[in-house]
Formats: sequence, C-alpha cells, structure tokens
Amino acid sequence: MQEKWLLAALSLALLLGTCSALYEDQIKKFDWRGVNVGALKQSRVDLNHFQPRILVSTHEGVVASLCVKTGELVWRQVLEQKPRGDIKLLQVSGFADDSSDTAAAPMGSNLGFDMLTVQGHAPALVRGWNTNMGALEWEWSIMPMNTERAQDAMWIYSKSVLYHVLPAWRSHLEVTAYFASSGHSTGSTSKIIAPWITSESCTLSGTFYVCTNGKQLISLDLVSKSGQVIRTSLEEEPKGKTQALAGLNGVVIVDGKPISVNKDQSICADLRSSSYAVGSFNYRKILAYADLSSGILRINALYLDNCAPVAELEQSLPFPEHFGTPSLSNFDCKQKRNGEGKSCLFLFSTTSESIVAVQQGRVRWSREESLANVIDSQFVDLPLADTEGTLENEMKGKAGDFTSFERDIASAFLRRITTQAVQIRSLFLHVIGLGPPPTDTQRAGLVRDSFGLHKMLVLLTRAGKIFGIDNVSGKHHWQLYLPNVIGFANDEQMRLIVQRSAKHFPLQPLCTILGKNAVSGNGVLYRFNPITGKVSEGGLVQLDYKIKQLSLLGETEKDFVKGILLLDASNKVHVYPEHATPLADGMYLYTADVKTAELDGYFVKYAGGQLSSTHIWNARLGGHNSEQQIIGVAGKNPIEHVHSQGRVLGDRSVLYKYINPNLVAFVTQAPDSTHKSVLNLYLVDVVSGSVVFTMTHRKVRAPLSIVHSENWLAYSYFNEKLRRTEITTIELYEGKSQANSSVWSSLQAPPMPLVERQSYILPTIVEALRETITERGITNKHVLIGTASGSIVEMPWHLLDPRRPIASSTQGREEGAIPYIPELPLPTESHINYNQTVARLRNIYTAPSGLESTCLVVATGLDLFVTRVAPSKTFDLLKEDFDYILISIVLVALTSGSLIVKHLASRKLLKQAWK
Repeated sequence: MQEKWLLAALSLALLLGTCSALYEDQIKKFDWRGVNVGALKQSRVDLNHFQPRILVSTHEGVVASLCVKTGELVWRQVLEQKPRGDIKLLQVSGFADDSSDTAAAPMGSNLGFDMLTVQGHAPALVRGWNTNMGALEWEWSIMPMNTERAQDAMWIYSKSVLYHVLPAWRSHLEVTAYFASSGHSTGSTSKIIAPWITSESCTLSGTFYVCTNGKQLISLDLVSKSGQVIRTSLEEEPKGKTQALAGLNGVVIVDGKPISVNKDQSICADLRSSSYAVGSFNYRKILAYADLSSGILRINALYLDNCAPVAELEQSLPFPEHFGTPSLSNFDCKQKRNGEGKSCLFLFSTTSESIVAVQQGRVRWSREESLANVIDSQFVDLPLADTEGTLENEMKGKAGDFTSFERDIASAFLRRITTQAVQIRSLFLHVIGLGPPPTDTQRAGLVRDSFGLHKMLVLLTRAGKIFGIDNVSGKHHWQLYLPNVIGFANDEQMRLIVQRSAKHFPLQPLCTILGKNAVSGNGVLYRFNPITGKVSEGGLVQLDYKIKQLSLLGETEKDFVKGILLLDASNKVHVYPEHATPLADGMYLYTADVKTAELDGYFVKYAGGQLSSTHIWNARLGGHNSEQQIIGVAGKNPIEHVHSQGRVLGDRSVLYKYINPNLVAFVTQAPDSTHKSVLNLYLVDVVSGSVVFTMTHRKVRAPLSIVHSENWLAYSYFNEKLRRTEITTIELYEGKSQANSSVWSSLQAPPMPLVERQSYILPTIVEALRETITERGITNKHVLIGTASGSIVEMPWHLLDPRRPIASSTQGREEGAIPYIPELPLPTESHINYNQTVARLRNIYTAPSGLESTCLVVATGLDLFVTRVAPSKTFDLLKEDFDYILISIVLVALTSGSLIVKHLASRKLLKQAWK
C-alpha cells in the first residue's frame, strides 16, 4: 500500500512539473477579446420558451444563441469554412408551417432536435442541435452525383421531411425527400420539367418554387402530387430580385409588396414596405413590417385573417445613422409581468452588419457584427492633456505660426514664467471647483499616457463601417458608416490611411478612407478625426475618376498633412490635398494585375504646375502561357526603422544587410501537369523594375502567408508531397562592404545581394504572419504566427534564422546561431493569447508604442484580440513589484554615507597636514 501511495505521489509531482501558465493577475490585464458571430442570415426569437432565447445563423457559418435581455452570447458553434460551412437552412422546432410539428422523436429515440441546420453542398451536412447548451445531437450527410450543380441546391423542411431541391437551369428540377432525423430516403424522387428557371429570377418560398418571367410569377408546389404550374400576373415587371417571406408558404416579396402564389394563403393587398416578418399575437397570425424614413424607424403590424392593424405593436423610434438601413428579421411577443398587455422584441439586421433589438419603442441592445470582417487597422496616438499642450505651445512658439520658431531668450523666459503662472492658476481653480470644464476627450479618458501605450484603435470593416475603440479597455468611443462604399477591383480592399498624427499640437489628427462608389465605380475619400469620429477637412469627397493605385507622400509644412498620390484608370496622376502637389515630383508608382501577373512602373513628374506620369518599365510574371496568378504581395512597413546595418560574424567582421526600401515580394501560383502546383517567389525593385531574386517551389500550394521586413522575408505554404505546412525564410546581404552607406539608389544598379535561405516545418496550418515593430528598431524582431486553431505564436527570429548551421560549429557558436533542426517548436508559453482563441483568424496588425520594448498587437478574424508584446522583455520599464522603499533607503544610506565619509576624509587630511 505504501508503494502505491509513493508511486501516485511521484506521478503527481512529475505532472505538476510539466505545467506552465500565466500568473492569475496577468489574465486580461494587458489584453481583451471581442467575440462575434457575423452578419445575420436567419433568426428565431422565442420569448415564451422556459429559457427565452434568440437563435441565429450567420453568413460566416456560425450558429449561436443570444441572450434576450443583453444580446450577449449564450453559446456559439463555429462551423466549417465556406463553402462547406455555408448554412442553407435553419429550422427550429415549433416554427414550421404546421405549428403542431415539434420535431420530437418517438419514445426511446434520440433522433429529435430543437434546431436543425443544413450546410454545404458537397457533401451536404444535416445536423440536429440541442439549443439549451449548443450541443450537436446527431448528423448525416449526402454526397451529390453532380457537385457543380449541387452548389445551387435548396432545402425545404415540412412535417418531419427534408426535401432536397436540385435545379438544372432552363431544364428541370429534381426533388428528393429524406426523413429529417435519420437521413433515410422516403423513396420518392421526382423530376419536374421547368424550362423557365434561372438562377437570377427564382427563389424558394416554403414548398413553392417561384420564378419571375416578365410581368408574371410562375410557381410550382414541389410537395403537391399534381405538379400544376401556377401563373400569377403582376402590375409591372419587377425591378429587383424576388425574395421569400419566411413563415408563409408560397408568399414572396416583389419590389416591397407581398404576393401570394398559394391559393390557401391569403395576404393583405396594397401593402408595401422594405422588410416583413411573420409571427403571432393574441393567438392570431400577424404580419409585421418596418420602414426607415428621415432617421425614424416605424414598426407596424396587421392581422393576416382580416388585415386589421395591430394597434398595440405600432411604434416609432429614432434609429442611429451608423446602423445603416434596417431589415426586420424576426420577432416574438410575451405577456408582461404585471399582466398589462404584451411586450414584443423585434430583431433587425442592418446594411452595416449590425444586429439590433428593438423593444417598447427603443433600441434595447445591439451587436456590431461588422467587426467579424475587419480589413484594415491603425493605432492613433491620443491627444495631449491641457498642461502638456501648453508646454508644447511653449516649445513651438505661437500655435498658429509654423514657419518661424526662432525666439530670443527674453521672450522665451517671459513666456515660460507666464505659462507656469497659468498652470498654477488652473490648478488652484481646479481644486476649488471653479476651473474650466474638461473637454470631451478628457472626459472620456482619451489622453496620452507617459509611455504611449494608450492609443485609439481605428478599425475599418468590409461593410464600410469604421470604429474608434480604446485599445486598453475595448470601449467603443465612436462609430461611422459609409453606405455605398466598397473595395477596389483586383480584389483590393478599402484603405485606411493616417494623413496627420496627433504629434502636431494643437492640430487634430486626420485619417482618410479610400474606396470605390458602389454605383458609379469612381473613387471616394472620407476624411475624419480618428479621436472623436467627427467629419474633418471636407468629409466625404466623391472623385470623378477611378482609382488604380495610391501612395502616401511626405508631410507638408503648411498643415503637416501627408498628401495622397492617386493614379486613375487612364494613368493620370492626382494629389489630395492639392497644395501637396509639388511633393509628388520624382515619385515612383507600380501596379500589379493579379490575374495576369503583369507589373507596370510609372515615374511622376511635376512641371508647369501639372503632374504627369511616364511608363518606365513592365514585367510579366505569368510565364510563357500566362497561367500564373499573383496570390501574395508583401512590401516593407513604411514606418520601420533599421537599427543595425550589419551582422557581426564569428571572425569579428561585419556582414552588411541588403536594405532596399523599394524591394517588394510577389508570389505567383499556377497549376502544373508534372508537379500539380508550382509556386514562384519574385523579389522586384519597383523603382527600376529589376528582379533581384527568384525562387521556385514545386508541389506546393496555398494557403500562403508572407511577411517582409528589413533584409529578410518569411513565407509559409502547404507542401502537397509531404502533406505538411512549411515556412521558408530568406535573408539578403550586400557582403562585407557596402556600395553606399548613406543613400540608397535603385537606379545605380547596386550589386546583386548574397542570399541565405532555409526551410522549416510547422506543426500547424498558418493563417497569418506579421513581424513585431518598435519605435527605433532596437528591440529584437519576432514573427507572430496566427494558426488555424486560433492561437497566436510569438516566434523569435533566431529560430527562423536561415544562417542556422547544419552542424554545430565554432563560427555558429560565435554568432550565437542555434544548430539547424527542421521542426519548429510551438511551446504553449509562446502563445500570446493563451486560451483566448481567435476564431477564423485572418490578419495580425502591429504598431509601435512609446516604449521601445513594447509592440502593440491586434488580431482580427471572426473575433477580435488586442494585446501587447515585449520581444526583448521590458528592459526600459520597471516591474510592478519593484521595491521603491528599499531602493529609496539604499540611495539615502549611500548618499549619507558618502557625505559622512567625505567629511571624515577631509578632517583626516587636515590633521595629517598639521603633523
């Protein structure tokens, strides 16, 4: 017995020795995470359940349950990525056309469900869920014979049977029935001839397949055995696409008007609205509809049996502009606790991808789901406090004078005395409560801290919504919405640019959004203050040309605004603002076509008050048959500082880095008959057009992630031959002598660099790569690796160093290089987000802070994670547990001791002199 207890104690000790974790007081102290579900697709509001809930499915392939009172997540299930995770159908028990159909299983069976989902098409997955805790109860799948047609398939649920509708455009429909819970076929597969069906004009409304054909609707009841074609006349030809009205079988919305093609389902005539939803009130079916006009949201409802208005549900409320245009998704009503009438909760989806709940004439809560698709991010410095701003003015002179800062000593001394007197007066008035009121930014706590760690995080989303978020607390200070503004052609997203930072007091910072008008296709600029979110210096500017390429110029002395250089579709050059036009003289631009892999270089010249562009070089990376396409482009961070120009070798000589600021990496991929897939890397000087280095990888393919910094490059890919993820690193060196140590010129044909390269194996799929960046570049460079599992791993560069020796050598030890091992470790202590998993991780953005040791990080995907890292530890910051009392005592003791010893030594010397 004693031996057993001893063995158990020894095993427990060994297990405890292998554990590693964060200190409890560090959790969520420097980081926070926002959890999202994505843009709303389908929803079910159930207030009368024993546990009131809101069940939703989203365009991001997520099913979730939301709290009715606050909108917070109760549970969330992130399904597979598209197309396999595309949710085709969401069916909640008790919400079928027949209200008696509860989808309950027979006694002793486990095949019932609270919620059923159908997702994907090849294969199509049918799953049953327990909505109380989000657990998967069962699933079955089918693999269609024709996978190309299967992506257009639709599903119907009716009386415990699932109908799989597979259209063959302009030919026929194939309808197959399955038992919903088991997946067994009912044995009935029908083929309905329908030569009028097209993908643009048809929709599925319950069991009816409805298509528009000129001024009529042609519909089929897919469940009926008769197969009769129903034709319904319209007053005019539809302008928009026909939509189904969920909850009513055979009712569609045509240009905002509900029309029934089902003779058993009546609908109220002469009703027109932007969105509808079906529910029940006082045990009668009602049709609710909502419209937005002049910023006021009006909700009304009608009884479906007699089209009488439901006066209890009529309400209007101001609807914030930043939500965009609302669309009623679902609603439900319940009896109030005091018994006086019923209370209804209306759930809206908006064009800004927000989820908004309205109850009793007010917005009860909202969820900003556009944050699930962040496309750009910037950290902006906060403004100075009043006292610091006064000192800033003192250092610069008068606030409005930006040209002459010279002052004599007398005026500077007088101004300093006056400033201190004003500060003392302000402090006294503040103490007695008579001081000036704080500004809005100071009241919100938006004041720059001593170490520059507190910043405004500005996020741009795919929906055109912009957020100003506190990077420390995660609070949303402001939000803006730009309707009808989308990304550019060539799969290029909108851009967020900081034209003026907060360093130029008292001038306010300035940010600009660049996009494309969704209607005209011309360029759009939107300028705003990133601290307050208010429109600044012109606001929304509609350009009369299409934007082909853009670049940021140097700041102007007039207002410290960095101009934006724009190249339009006809290769004409524009600068915004116009007073920065002379600064564009001598600039170089390049364009890249993703599909043809063709690069073009342009030179910009300013003469006679006009800008002109000259085409100077062209490079075709598509190969002899132009099959290769660009899948990755990586330039260097324009704010990056290179602290060291060389690397000290073991023999104490210096190997100088090849630091070309104009070097851009292009990665192309093409299918190959021999090697399946070929991936090519090109390092191109985009000023001269010369190709500095190329490398080819065979039997590899995307997903590709790439990061480019200083003189090195790292990119990951999937090796099809060995079925694993690999990462290749490259370093470029000039050699042991520099061609020009002061000025770099791409036009003087510098010598080709020496290239060091190496590949490593990663035990995970890589979704994003990003390097850490600091203010002066003194801190060691680390690479942040975002994995498919949602972890962010901080990888030191010395583990990725391509100069790691194959065998342990004296030179390698002298350089501090680790011997080469193919497998890269991913220790748990290197995961900077510990258990705060970022679902669907897509991008990682980094920015320097005021501390040289610290780098700010934001990771975006379905979730949002903000933190900070210190690659070389916090060497410029004292620890929180630093003993100030002890060091003070030591300093006082040493100072006193030195004074006493000095006095005694002087007395001793005096006595010796008198002897």
